[in-house]
Amino acid sequence: MNSNADLQLDHTLLALADPTRRAILARLSAGEARVTDLAQPFSISLNSVSKHIQILERAQLVRRRRSGREHLLSFNRAPLDTAAAWIDAQRAMWTASLDALDALLLEQDRAAGLDLRGDNPDER
Repeated sequence: MNSNADLQLDHTLLALADPTRRAILARLSAGEARVTDLAQPFSISLNSVSKHIQILERAQLVRRRRSGREHLLSFNRAPLDTAAAWIDAQRAMWTASLDALDALLLEQDRAAGLDLRGDNPDER
């Protein structure tokens, strides 16, 4: 990954790390909403909700448009898809590494006359 992609992933993961921001995204997944409507279910100030929204905007998970005096927000899933792809790649790499380690350790156990999976030749 290049540094811009790394920075974008950092912003996305940071944005997803907070339950209030995840709740805002969950609400926006149902459709566009005004900032004041998003703030209503939370027992925090409108200013605090706005700060959460700014973090979501920095991560590009939220898009803002203005209609007169109203600010309408919508969900942008592209950064989430990028983060999911990164997580999937990490999972695949670690799964392959751990599978290779498991195979190596099993081979070493067999060479030493052990089989820790219950198929010990000495118990036959």
